[in-house]
Amino acid sequence: MTYCLGIKVKEGLVAIADTRITSGTDTTTKKKISIHQADHSSLFIMTSGLRSVRDKAITYFKDLMEEHGAFNKLYKAVNAFGEQVRRVAEEDRGALERSGFKFNLNTIIGGQLKDDDEHKLYLLYPEGNWVELDQGSPFVIIGNSGYGKPILSRTLDTRSSIDQALKAGFLSFDSTRVSANDVDFPIDVVLYKRDSFGSDVHRDEQQVLDGLKWFVL
Repeated sequence: MTYCLGIKVKEGLVAIADTRITSGTDTTTKKKISIHQADHSSLFIMTSGLRSVRDKAITYFKDLMEEHGAFNKLYKAVNAFGEQVRRVAEEDRGALERSGFKFNLNTIIGGQLKDDDEHKLYLLYPEGNWVELDQGSPFVIIGNSGYGKPILSRTLDTRSSIDQALKAGFLSFDSTRVSANDVDFPIDVVLYKRDSFGSDVHRDEQQVLDGLKWFVL
C-alpha cells in the first residue's frame, strides 16, 4: 500500500509520500514523487498503484516535456499526464488483467507554472480525468487514507499556515505508519511556497520530528 498526501493552503503546497514498496514478502524502497523543474515552472507528481504502470507513464511524460518544452499552465501538464496514463492503459491493461492484476494508477499533481495565477493541486484518476482541489478540500490522500484523514479533517483549512499544514501532514503520516504495516519510513517531503517556482525536497530516514526541524526551524 501507499501513503501520498498533498495539501494546498494560501502560502503554498505540502507533499508527503512514503517510499515502501511491498511485493509478496519482499520490501524495497523507491521514490513515489517525481519533481519537474524549469524556468518559472515547478511541479511534482505522486502516484499510488502498480509500479510498472507508474514508471512507464512518468517516462512517457518526461519524453513529452523534452520534445515539446514546458507547459505554461499546470492544468495542461495534468491533461498531458492523463493522456500518458490512458496510453499506458491501452498498451498494458489487457496483459495485466490476464495475469490477475487491475490497472490502477491514482495521481496527485501539484505546483505552479509560469502563467498560473497561484499554486494548484489536482487529483488524477486512472481513467485520465481529474479534479482540482479548492477551498472546500485543502488536502487529498491516495493509497492508505483511512488512518491519517481524520487528523487532517480536524486541523486543516485553507487559512492554515504552511507550517501548520506540514505538521498536520507529518502527524497524519505517523498515524498511518503506526496503524498499517505496509506504510513506513523513509518518506519524501516536498514544500512549495507560492510564486517561488522552486521546491524544497527532503528525505526523512528516521523520525517525523527530524523532518519538522528541517523545514520549520
